[in-house]
Amino acid sequence: MAANDGDGWAQCDRGHRHWGVHGAAGLLAVHHTQDGMPYVLMQKRSWWSHHGGTWGLPGGARDSHEDAISGALREAHEEAALTGDQLRIQGVYLDDHGGWSFQTVIAQAAGLLDASPANGESTDMRWIAADEVGARKLHPGFAETWPRIRPALAPLVVIMDAANIVGARAEHGWWRDRAGAAARLIGELRVLATRGLRRPPEGPDDLAQWFPRMTVVVEGAARGGISAHVTGGVSIVEASGSGDDAIVALVRDAKRWEKVLVVTADRELRRRVEALGASFTGPRWLLNQL
Repeated sequence: MAANDGDGWAQCDRGHRHWGVHGAAGLLAVHHTQDGMPYVLMQKRSWWSHHGGTWGLPGGARDSHEDAISGALREAHEEAALTGDQLRIQGVYLDDHGGWSFQTVIAQAAGLLDASPANGESTDMRWIAADEVGARKLHPGFAETWPRIRPALAPLVVIMDAANIVGARAEHGWWRDRAGAAARLIGELRVLATRGLRRPPEGPDDLAQWFPRMTVVVEGAARGGISAHVTGGVSIVEASGSGDDAIVALVRDAKRWEKVLVVTADRELRRRVEALGASFTGPRWLLNQL
């Protein structure tokens, strides 16, 4: 394993030549403005490159030791001087050609980050409104996948009813130590947040991995001391009163461009969050992924 050991041409099962012996990856950085419009950072390829003069994403061949995320972040740093601390990974789209694949890593940017060509592989870097992307002369591969990636630009927020999920799990004796049962659940969620979720129960299934923002709401005897068991990837809300009311407040406060999924089997809570535009699913969808 060595740097740049992925450089070279490969042929897929469709009979096409692609750059990247081990496949390739690119970064789709997206930022939503206050009116809800997503802007994506796009690269205009240098004339001498493959499909030169077209617009696409910062990206390139993955090395043998890299996964899609590390490869895409490295390429974005080399080509646009972006760093991982400026971005939050949201999902990975897999375009599998058989024997070769391109993986698009979608990442939220906190703002319209300064970006310009950092090497000779591109002539321009600019933020383009998603509604205007189709009007550009696009790299053929990106043009093919863009209609399937476009619906996945909205970040997914998963809000979890801890009491309901722990109850559905039915661990022996959980009712005697509700805080401990909630802490165990949250610890497993932390691992899941790092690994990525399978597709949501409803909606686009084109992403191979989802990395949503996860929020767990705990109430009553489950409160207290839980945050000490949790690091990264999962936020905790300790409800001072009704857990259902806290969940409804979180749904109401979500940004207009976010997709919100509430995990609960409580019918009344489902009715309340659906009225606010959120979707819902039962605990089994989540528990099956732990």
